[in-house]
Amino acid sequence: MSQKRILVTGAGGFIGTHLVEALVSRGHYVRGVDLKLPEFSVSQADEFFCADLRDYDGCRDAVHSMDEVYALAADMGGMGFISQHHSAIFHNNMQINLNTLKAAIAARVKRYFFSSSACIYPVHLQSSDKCVVSLREEDAYPADPQGLYGWEKLSTEQLAEAYAHETDLEVRIARFHNVYGPLGAWDGGREKAPAALCRKIAEVKILCKREGVSPPSGEIEVWGDGEQMRSFCYVHDIVEGIINLMSSNYRSPLNLGSDEAISINQLARIISEIAGVKITISHVKGPIGVLGRNSDNTRVTEMLGWEPRIGLLRGLSETYQWVESQVREREVKEHESY
Repeated sequence: MSQKRILVTGAGGFIGTHLVEALVSRGHYVRGVDLKLPEFSVSQADEFFCADLRDYDGCRDAVHSMDEVYALAADMGGMGFISQHHSAIFHNNMQINLNTLKAAIAARVKRYFFSSSACIYPVHLQSSDKCVVSLREEDAYPADPQGLYGWEKLSTEQLAEAYAHETDLEVRIARFHNVYGPLGAWDGGREKAPAALCRKIAEVKILCKREGVSPPSGEIEVWGDGEQMRSFCYVHDIVEGIINLMSSNYRSPLNLGSDEAISINQLARIISEIAGVKITISHVKGPIGVLGRNSDNTRVTEMLGWEPRIGLLRGLSETYQWVESQVREREVKEHESY
């Protein structure tokens, strides 16, 4: 395999950090770019630019001399963050995407990956509390995405495909379905459901140990009734899917995710069993998104031979252990500060 010069945008973020490591391990020369360096690890990139991709000049400099671009940079978070920042997310991400595509074409980049989202799928297909629809790629139209975040992703899909028809840029698009794993946000408002539940349960466990309560038990909060359904895919599987897609000849959007949906209540119980903590769930008011979403992996399996290999129990075990270590580290720092 010949070495490529690859730019990963959003290289300081969760998926970007793992993707950079995977590409470097395959012998490629990788340049990362983000607003800041990875928070929870040292970047494995051969070089790293700290730049705001909303500024075209910084974007142009980052793309210069690259063979391929993996465009992961985005202003995003979990439902709590997205539901309160619709305008900023749309504005920031459209600026990032417009600049990155423009710079890639100007630099004669050969191949371009865009990280889209399951949020592009029509809300009405995901609004039944009776069943969970496995979303197929063709279900995206007629369009009715989830919020401005979904509209931004779908609009950029359209723009990238238009550029692919009008220029020499080859485009690959993946629609992510709820990616989780270590090295992601776990506190502060941008964390997603798996990391948030891991943190809450870890906090119960640590508090019980401090107060001598055994076996550990406690209450955690879950937004809504907890019966909203999602599928969750471990980050290492997603990275493999991204790399496989970029090396393929398939040019249309593809789902990347697990096709095994569970409820948020079930997710919390699995994590509590991993942690060895008995929990009581308090259901509180909060944004829950759509009622049910699952990935139909028929096409991605046919086109790429890809399917998730890391089961939910293993993936959540690794994620929980990492999040618990972060919570413990925070507790130590807070104690030392007193």
